[in-house]
Amino acid sequence: MKIAILGTRGIPNNYGGFEQFAEYLSVGLAERGHDLYVYNSHNHVYQQNTWRSVNIIHCYDPEYRIGTAGQFVYDLNCIRDARKRQFDIIFQLGYTSSSIFGFLMPRKAIVVTNMDGLEWKRTKYGKSTRAFLKYAEKLAVKNSDYLIADSLGIQKYLHEAYDAVSEYIPYGAHLFKTPNPAVVGMHELKAYAYDMLMARLEPENSIEMILDGVSQSQTSRPFLVVGNYKTAFGNYLLEKYKNNRNIRFTGGIYDIDTVNNLRFFSNLYFHGHTVGGTNPSLLEAMASQALIAAHNNEFNASILGSDAYYFSSAAEVTQIVDRVHKDEKEHAKLTANEQKIERLYTWKVICDQHEAFFQKLINTGK
Repeated sequence: MKIAILGTRGIPNNYGGFEQFAEYLSVGLAERGHDLYVYNSHNHVYQQNTWRSVNIIHCYDPEYRIGTAGQFVYDLNCIRDARKRQFDIIFQLGYTSSSIFGFLMPRKAIVVTNMDGLEWKRTKYGKSTRAFLKYAEKLAVKNSDYLIADSLGIQKYLHEAYDAVSEYIPYGAHLFKTPNPAVVGMHELKAYAYDMLMARLEPENSIEMILDGVSQSQTSRPFLVVGNYKTAFGNYLLEKYKNNRNIRFTGGIYDIDTVNNLRFFSNLYFHGHTVGGTNPSLLEAMASQALIAAHNNEFNASILGSDAYYFSSAAEVTQIVDRVHKDEKEHAKLTANEQKIERLYTWKVICDQHEAFFQKLINTGK
């Protein structure tokens, strides 16, 4: 199959969840002998034309010059290029800035869209932006030949909102088997003597709720905030918690071995995502044997079940921080989450599912 992946800033991952997903999926399918193409921003740090048997197509991306509007230009440029290449499958990751150009997709290709989360519910957006995102979601459903939902909650939503059929395929993760305590030592930390979160620093990821709970706790453990803080909300958080010596803003960390070790040797790993499907960082935390405290919502609960602690307020975060320790009695939760990854969410399983779905679409046509 000749497959294009659109909708990310590119691979190798130097940004976030969809980029990591594109990286692992494209490599996995290329290793099976398929012809994979991933679209990259022209100013991506990786400038070669191939990466691990995946073809890289660089398209002009003016986001660095004109802000968010540049994402629309970049997506349009990717779609215009895709019209020239005779792809069997065009796989879009998300729809925010691409669905308005859906009518330009090449008609012979089968267009599949991973619908991501409920973007229009993100509290960082104003009323008009959220209205546009709801419209973009509707266009994505209309202009795609097939849909993929990365969580059962999203699949249910698509059916109820649009009477749309979608294929449930979640994200994946690699089991982490090589812990190295020297990594946490390099960050001036002691194993199992710190807590952490890892996320984009955005309101809907419960960052402020978690840090309020940490601030109100009795613990003296360091708390790592891993994520890019060079944003308006990041600056707000830096200012608000500047007098709390336990809270450490590390910035974004993209080296997967470092991140896995930080998760593995943490006492508690907080996952505050409230909007979206199966978040990659949650699966990776499970695969790294992190003891997880998650925001209590259907997306997180459908993955973690009873194998995590849950919070819905800063007060509940405080209780967890003060009372929960990663010791022998928590071993059952860690083992159960690791077994879920091995059974349901390894990248081999996820690549197998995408490969089988794409092949079925080609066999049956539009």
